[in-house]
Amino acid sequence: MTLELFDWEPPRVAVGFESEQLPGNRIASRISRAVALALKDCGKSRSDIAREMSEELGYPVSEATLDAYASEAKESHKISLERFIALIMATECHDLLGFVAGFFDHVVVPERYGSLIELHLIEEHEREVQRRKQAIEAKWKAGR
Repeated sequence: MTLELFDWEPPRVAVGFESEQLPGNRIASRISRAVALALKDCGKSRSDIAREMSEELGYPVSEATLDAYASEAKESHKISLERFIALIMATECHDLLGFVAGFFDHVVVPERYGSLIELHLIEEHEREVQRRKQAIEAKWKAGR
């Protein structure tokens, strides 16, 4: 039972892929790899994903199109933003959101953590105000 205390890892807060999952410098290659991972890891068939995306978008998306988006070799097939959003909806792969945010040094966290983050920022601000107040009080007392 005590070993479980030391094996504990905090839950993953931010969504996104591990950096080693999407190697490379070219944005297009990394997008293709991210799409391929989402398609592979979601547990749905590509036909089901294509159907769900088609329903969401209101026009057909084929399995061949998904294959092209996931292929680094298909330079002529780049996924649009609306299709990327539909892909996230169909695969429920929120790591794709973190993938995009990572390009801008941001993270994506579930909404339920929003209040906790805000609370932390408020507490940091309170500590800063307290430090400034103490510095001013010390300065005032030294000047008397």
